[in-house]
Amino acid sequence: MIVQVKLFAVAKQIVDSDTFDVEATEPIRVGEIRKRLLSAYPQFENVLPHSRFAVNAAYVNDDTVVSDTDEVAIIPPVSGG
Repeated sequence: MIVQVKLFAVAKQIVDSDTFDVEATEPIRVGEIRKRLLSAYPQFENVLPHSRFAVNAAYVNDDTVVSDTDEVAIIPPVSGG
């Protein structure tokens, strides 16, 4: 299965795409998705500790299990003025 993670702001810039696909043979935890993002894009090192994940429009923790039917998004910190 493939879980598609929607990316916003700096996360979108790092990956140079608005999505990041994660392949898994079974449902996967958000913490594993976080690890795979960091492995694929080391530039996330300073971003991921301050980012939140949302599943189906609700913030979740790293223990949350997701499947390919869930809408997953990473919400990085946002700054502005």
